[in-house]
Amino acid sequence: MSKETRKILVTSALPYANGPIHIGHMVEYIQTDIWVRFQKQRGHTCHYVCADDAHGTPIMLRAQQEGITPEQLIADTWTQHNADFSDFNVGFDNFYSTHTDETRSYA
Repeated sequence: MSKETRKILVTSALPYANGPIHIGHMVEYIQTDIWVRFQKQRGHTCHYVCADDAHGTPIMLRAQQEGITPEQLIADTWTQHNADFSDFNVGFDNFYSTHTDETRSYA
């Protein structure tokens, strides 16, 4: 009996780039990471990708409140989110941002 190898692409809800990751967010990412690791251990090709959702009024307002540009807030938040995921050993294959040239070219 041969085992079929699957190709799986997984994502989680995108965290909004206007504040820190909270425990409710982290629970989802940890649960998804566990499932992805399980699929990889079973021999499947499984990619776990996610990104900061970096668009919207709350980002603009928070940046104004902090006296920085929205782009700086997005960059700072991405760094903070990435560090939080690393601290909890969440292993994204790619953690990115929706505020990129690539995203703009596909939108």
